[in-house]
Amino acid sequence: MTIQVGLVGYGLSGSVFHAPILQAVENLHLSTVVSSKPDTVLQDLPDVRVVPTLQDLLDDDEIGLVVITSPNTTHYEYARDAILAGKHVIVEKPFVVTSEEGDALVKLAREQGVLLSVYHNRRFDNDFLTVQELLQTGLLGELLSYEAHFDRWRPQVQVRWREQDVPGSGTLYDLGSHLIDQALVLFGTPRTVFADLKIQREHAETIDSFHVVLNYDRLRVTLRASALVREAGPRYILHGTKGSFRKFGIDSQENALRAGQAPGDAGWGEDRPEWYGTITTDVGGLTVEGRIPTLRGRYESYYEQVASAILTGSALPVTAAEARDTIRVIELAMQSHATGQAMAFN
Repeated sequence: MTIQVGLVGYGLSGSVFHAPILQAVENLHLSTVVSSKPDTVLQDLPDVRVVPTLQDLLDDDEIGLVVITSPNTTHYEYARDAILAGKHVIVEKPFVVTSEEGDALVKLAREQGVLLSVYHNRRFDNDFLTVQELLQTGLLGELLSYEAHFDRWRPQVQVRWREQDVPGSGTLYDLGSHLIDQALVLFGTPRTVFADLKIQREHAETIDSFHVVLNYDRLRVTLRASALVREAGPRYILHGTKGSFRKFGIDSQENALRAGQAPGDAGWGEDRPEWYGTITTDVGGLTVEGRIPTLRGRYESYYEQVASAILTGSALPVTAAEARDTIRVIELAMQSHATGQAMAFN
């Protein structure tokens, strides 16, 4: 059985991060795109139907899955309307602007009997998959410190909604959603959230740098991002009672997608050997140092699991409740910054 998919929005997210992956996954067929720029869509996807409004898409009984990649402020309204139309729904991260909106959508999807997921694709980054597997081996002992960075060199503020002073914009909602989601996958929800948020670039209107600390008793999780890092340091730094791990570089799938590549192409999801992580640990009383080859990244796994969930009832790769918790951490980070205090997760 093939699931007919409708894509809402054809900006960077829809055209780069969703359409190529959807086209590569068996049992999914991208048939319709909602866009005000049909010529742009049809240049890339000549066989799709382009419609001007979400309602045009929702009126199509053949569409079983709606993927929302429009600006963050529209996520709640569009997801609500799609759920009420009886469609399964995927929302680009960040899920919504407030955890209250997230709670409402989780409840509505359950009442309507449809699936609701959020595209936290960086659960399938090659470096995160490697860290996840490493922690399962116990080679680091009890983990005491986990630090993850998403740094970039983008000194010029761009004219786009993500960098305007509107709800849900800024680096904390954008890159922070990825880092927070990864931490929650590994460690669950924290006891407290502490944050230092900054606007560092000239003419910037919204947060472009953050330092968030999640407290898990003995474990401290530090998440950092900035648009003013000319030369990035390690992406992951982990310290445990037996050893340490450091990993440089960033998953290759985003750059591959921007270059027009897709799952199945040569080298898809692979890491550069010079970026393999370095581990120093204790084995039988001896100090051992070595490199850990990076696992292959697989963004396509997200949509493969979504298709399976729709067709067979298997588990979703990301639940809406999990994504709602990420938004709750963002809210607490903003409250912490405003008050200068750590905020309890509740």
